[in-house]
Amino acid sequence: MVKEYYIGFDLGSSSVKVAIVDALTGENILSLHEPKHEMSILSEQIDWAEQNPEDWWTYICKGTKRAINESKIDASRIKAIGISYQMHGLVIVDKKMQPLRNSIIWCDSRAVSIGKKAFENLTTKRCVSNLLNSPANFTASKLSWVKENEPKIFDKIHKFMLPGDFIALKLTGSISTTKNGLSEGIFWDYESDCVASWLLDYFGFDENIVPDIVENFVPQGYISKKASKETGLPVGIPITYRAGDQPNNALSLNVFNPGEVAATGGTSGVIYAVTESKNSNEASRINHFAHVNYTTSKPTIGKLLCINGAGIMYRWLRNQSSAESYETMNRKASKIPIGSEGLVILPFGNGAERMLDNNNVGTQFCNINLNKHSKAHLYRAALEGIAFAFVYGMEILKNDNAQINVIRAGNDNLFRSEIFAKTLSTLIGYEIEIYNTTGAIGAARAAGLTNKDFESFGKNISNNDHVMTYKPIENKTLYKEAYLNWKKELEKQIKLK
Repeated sequence: MVKEYYIGFDLGSSSVKVAIVDALTGENILSLHEPKHEMSILSEQIDWAEQNPEDWWTYICKGTKRAINESKIDASRIKAIGISYQMHGLVIVDKKMQPLRNSIIWCDSRAVSIGKKAFENLTTKRCVSNLLNSPANFTASKLSWVKENEPKIFDKIHKFMLPGDFIALKLTGSISTTKNGLSEGIFWDYESDCVASWLLDYFGFDENIVPDIVENFVPQGYISKKASKETGLPVGIPITYRAGDQPNNALSLNVFNPGEVAATGGTSGVIYAVTESKNSNEASRINHFAHVNYTTSKPTIGKLLCINGAGIMYRWLRNQSSAESYETMNRKASKIPIGSEGLVILPFGNGAERMLDNNNVGTQFCNINLNKHSKAHLYRAALEGIAFAFVYGMEILKNDNAQINVIRAGNDNLFRSEIFAKTLSTLIGYEIEIYNTTGAIGAARAAGLTNKDFESFGKNISNNDHVMTYKPIENKTLYKEAYLNWKKELEKQIKLK
């Protein structure tokens, strides 16, 4: 039997990941990332974060050619493409489909005040019932920032899009988006099941700048001759799937149904709980997006809570301490008692935190004892601080009626740390299932989900990718004391804002 393959892209803010999987079994043939170092983020002013969309495309092309070459597969047997991408970013192009400026990416906080004002003027009731969110610091608000501050650029806009839509444009030569994407940008009206024209009117956006909408798990566009030449992919193969990185991460972990929760511990931390309820009392702190299997008749919603300052905190600490590896840091941290002997680190140093009502409390090192604390204490306090931030977020989710039956996470980044995973599992009181998969692998597998058989898709993940399960520790006393100490320091900082 001649083998066939799917290819998946996961566009992050640190790199582009590429994965090739066996179309029949879902087996990961090869995964890699480009560039080998981390992509830079341009920050011309405090709380700004931008990237050049053309750089993303350069790394897509390099990564695809490398993946085909290193896997030694016959590229003509690649049958479909799936795309995962960093959420909430803004890309704007002119009529020649060229970017008009750098992308304002997910962690950029410049539009916070615009979103807050829109939430007030449009009313909480209407935003919550129709958008399921505050406009906050999402794509719509970022586009409004361009309109207010760069009017000459705004006047040249042909279409706006999210980062994954831009990659699809480069691959196919045509501009489109999805309901999922529009919901991530806070453009989707769940009551009327269409673009929120009243929101466009409020911001002064012409409806013509909204891309055409395509469905998921169907052909959305086909590889052009130009893209084929630049990537090595066959002309005419379809893109069949596109989703933001967190909904895609949930798909990768077999999270489709109410009670199932996906957790991510990368540059940012995310808790993503699936529900069928559109009701929320926390629309300004929790995001609500159309999940990958959302339909009008079965409105599956992802309740997403983000912690901007997570893995970036641990990476910063590694760089500043010149640690050999994360494994070395984890090993040294394991020799320090639970609670880090009073040292507390608040990891919120990557922009405004939505779960903290868009406050930017920064990263704080509290209660350092110069005669006692060492680098190992810093490592443990950082891991604990990030885990505590997850626990704090989980409390918000549970208070907003999120159903939690099982938590699943990938076998990468922070979840490779036993301290982090056990601290989190113990304090929230749930097992955490770890799976050997990635966003790029999930996107590649999803490219073949044209039959929408989510149950069989999920069973394959459970049967083939499960690595281990972290169980809560029975005696939680020391963990609870450490968490309450951390929470006290956080609440002090919030009061100062």
